Amino acid sequence: MAVAAAAVGSPPAVATTGTAAEIVPTVVVTPDPSYRQPAWEGWGTSLVWFANATGGYPDEIRNHLVDLLFGADGLRLNMARYNIGGGNAPDVRTDYMKVGATMPGFWTAPPGTTRTDVDWWNPDDPEHWNWDADANQRWWVDQIKDRVDTWEAFSNSPPYFQTVSGYVSGGFNSSADQIRADRVDDFATYLVRVTEHLEAAHGIEFHTIEPLNEPNTSYWGTQLGPDGQPTGGRQEGAHASPALQQQVILALARRLENAQTRARLAAMDETNPGTFVTNWNDYRADTRAVIDQLNVHTYGTGQRTSARDVAKGADKPLWMSEVDGHWGTGQSFTSMDPGLGIAERIVGDLRELEPSAWMLWQPIEDYNPQHAGNKNWGAIQIPFDCTAQDTLQTCPARINTKFHTLRNFTHHIRPGDHVIEVNDTASVAAVSANGRAATVVHVNSADTGRRISLDLSRFGHVTPEATVTPIVTDASGALVRQRPIPVDKKSAAFTVPAKSVTTFVVDGVQGVADDAALVRAGHVYRLQGVPSGRSLTPAGSSVVIRTSDALAADQLWRITPVTATGGNRSRYLLSTGDRSLVLRDGSLTLERSSTALAADPVAQWILSTTGDGTYTLVNAATGRLIDVSDHATADGSRVGTWTPTSQNNQRWTIVDETVLSTVDTAVFTTPGTPPVLPATVTPVHPDGARGLLPVVWRTIPHHRWSKPGTVTVLGTATDPLGRRIAARAVVTVDTVVATEPARAKAYPGGRPNLPTTVTGVGASGARVLLPVTWSAPPAYERTGVFELSGTATVPGGSTQPATARVQVTTPVLVNAATDSGVQASATYTESGYSADRLRNGVSAEKGWSNWRSGTKNSSDTLTFQLPSRRDAASVTVHFHRDGNSDTYAQSLRAEVRDATGAWVRASAEISVPGGAPAPALTVPLSAVTTTDGVRVVLTARPGLWMTVGEVQILTAAPGRSSDAALSALHVNGKALPGFTPDVLEYTLPASGQLTATPRDPYAGVSTALVRAERTATVTVTSEDGTQTRTYRVRFRR
Repeated sequence: MAVAAAAVGSPPAVATTGTAAEIVPTVVVTPDPSYRQPAWEGWGTSLVWFANATGGYPDEIRNHLVDLLFGADGLRLNMARYNIGGGNAPDVRTDYMKVGATMPGFWTAPPGTTRTDVDWWNPDDPEHWNWDADANQRWWVDQIKDRVDTWEAFSNSPPYFQTVSGYVSGGFNSSADQIRADRVDDFATYLVRVTEHLEAAHGIEFHTIEPLNEPNTSYWGTQLGPDGQPTGGRQEGAHASPALQQQVILALARRLENAQTRARLAAMDETNPGTFVTNWNDYRADTRAVIDQLNVHTYGTGQRTSARDVAKGADKPLWMSEVDGHWGTGQSFTSMDPGLGIAERIVGDLRELEPSAWMLWQPIEDYNPQHAGNKNWGAIQIPFDCTAQDTLQTCPARINTKFHTLRNFTHHIRPGDHVIEVNDTASVAAVSANGRAATVVHVNSADTGRRISLDLSRFGHVTPEATVTPIVTDASGALVRQRPIPVDKKSAAFTVPAKSVTTFVVDGVQGVADDAALVRAGHVYRLQGVPSGRSLTPAGSSVVIRTSDALAADQLWRITPVTATGGNRSRYLLSTGDRSLVLRDGSLTLERSSTALAADPVAQWILSTTGDGTYTLVNAATGRLIDVSDHATADGSRVGTWTPTSQNNQRWTIVDETVLSTVDTAVFTTPGTPPVLPATVTPVHPDGARGLLPVVWRTIPHHRWSKPGTVTVLGTATDPLGRRIAARAVVTVDTVVATEPARAKAYPGGRPNLPTTVTGVGASGARVLLPVTWSAPPAYERTGVFELSGTATVPGGSTQPATARVQVTTPVLVNAATDSGVQASATYTESGYSADRLRNGVSAEKGWSNWRSGTKNSSDTLTFQLPSRRDAASVTVHFHRDGNSDTYAQSLRAEVRDATGAWVRASAEISVPGGAPAPALTVPLSAVTTTDGVRVVLTARPGLWMTVGEVQILTAAPGRSSDAALSALHVNGKALPGFTPDVLEYTLPASGQLTATPRDPYAGVSTALVRAERTATVTVTSEDGTQTRTYRVRFRR
């Protein structure tokens, strides 16, 4: 007795789980330890205002605040920045700046000194120093010094007598230099002497001194009232142009040469990476040389990758030394918006900036102005006017969700760990200091949950006992530890809640998989410019971009390490043939490779990536990047170098073109007929099988084709470098006697997408794919299953009849943008945020961005090429709010490609609303349009960039059938007597081979045999999974 079921196939798998009413998208997150950042120094904060305001509070309150920031259950910060105050003149009012922002200076003026007295200070006069100053901030130092392992001293402004305006709150012209050029040496002395005193008095050691704060901005201005007293600004600050910055930096460097402190020099704490790069580009070589550490803030996030590459080119550590912000629509201690905002900033900073430390500005903020302004600055808010009689009940410390989500990072990515590459822009990953565990933190800003599938395949070893423990923060609770999930086949999955931050603690992983690293010995690579898709190619002694040619050997480059590999600052040689790429005297050129050249930094390149598969290439000698000149994309365009810009013309897709093997070639022939073997075979590269290589086959005697069977033919393929690669053709010899039914789907009024091949069945049981020509399908007017005839062509020229069963169902609207084969592109893309991310099913993320430094694009277009023509109904654009800016289009319109290939308007120009939350606009097309291309033309808001999370293209598609019946049941190849689809019980006199055919070609069929009862069951499950039907056949013997 035997049972068989017809092979009916399955619908393609999609990356969703859940019911039709509640789709949960799946995001695959792949941490990659082969690209590793330097050892993590830690998490920290500036002390400054909050320490000045709270250091004198009752012990109950101030000790509680200390524990919130530095305690085991608090933020677990291990770094602190001490603010060396400047201090206004004695006759200046002390209440015009923010509460806590009037920082004491460490000086004492002679009696009667006023703001007009600016030349009295003598650093060598002990009477001019006040070492009792700033008692409140210094109280904090004593409380936390056993918990802090890294200290930085920083200045917002020199003392008033070293400023141009005579006030520490900035100049009367906030864009004019404020630090007196004739007092930069005194300013340096002031900073060093205070640093040395703090070290001696409090038993600490400063790692760095930073003399500047957001210097090249117009933030710092002083305004005077009618009485001549200042009414603003609201904090200490001093504008300094790049020229003045250099004077200050060099003065401090000179002063540090003979100082008692071992603190090094950090600069320049600029407000955002773009302005940081502007300053750096203006610095002379002597200024750059004396800076030991680079500091930058991320109040703006543009050009983070430029600041990253500046630090790599300068071979200096980089800190993200200050940030905070207001996220959300109003003050709230329960909303997840503030917590998600700070979490997204951390993820973006660690991925794009690659700092070795990350600092908060003021995690403790003054509750009173935050409440009055309906703001969420700080993670902890407490009134800055508490009295000596207050308690935590009368002067409470309120915690918002920043405090909780920060701990998802600070508790689990610890000093000594290494941040590593990850493919997902909403995640950050790190490996532990001991190398035997990992951490992944994922931010889900969406209003729905999502399933996170952790792919751990890039680790070298995953133990059988490996687990992943999710720790979830959302509106229902903070740091809620879930049950450990066993790792199965190097993967583990967990559904994170809506609006949540989840830490995944991965135990039992270590090392780097052999196939994880991009750069591998003996491999060759193609470097393709991101905007053009063209390959870096020699042109004489220089280089250009050329149309990619899979067989062009000179487009293949060796990437050879000259330092230890695996780090984000590893150095490599780029060579093609016998020449290496160097930056010599300002020109990019090719020179003959040699050991001496390999040791020269002009020939050494550093690879940087955000994890999106594209790289910048930083010259180790100059810090300049390989750059396609003038943003050109044409064939033959010149390639040179430029300072980092974060523009696409400096980004390169690096493709491993090494041929590992070839794909076996399947060939069919009939008895007595020699097969026609192909002239090419498909090579297998590290990323899979693609392309073609020429092949030469061995000669096979004619008699080998005389009878049915299988014959293996060996051959030799040749790769572009001339290497010989083994090839194999497997030839099946048989006579095709029939074809298996094919299947297709359609909806009334639509046309089926018919297969181009059918399976031929040989007399000896062989199966072979045969090309098929179908009869013209009719215009199906009703639902059901219909047969369509065709003709299959057999090698040798004979034919066989073919049949397709066409399922016609009621149409549904589906998002065609996520279909396989869709090509998404944009007229411009910010590094790391490609248009292809707009079709990953995740709308609440920064998918695509057109941010660029300098003048922003006034318009950009998102284009989606569909693999076949579809009936399109609407387009939905989900915008993303980047920080607190309305980074949405001002207006948009939809266009489709018509049958001639021309783009035509399919909607009016539609205005996009501003404000939070980010809008999602559905644009109905002017008519249901049959097209193979849809694009959205976006017009930007003045002065702003645009960010989009997802684009959905709704098109008509066949539905899923609920039919769970059989159309036929055969025993030993003969129709079962009396079979009808609605009768479920049958009895036969003897057993035999049972074959079941479902009425709907997309239904599932399973069979089971109960031998003890001599009964076979055939269960049919409808395509949509809603219906099942079970047939039972009993055999008498």
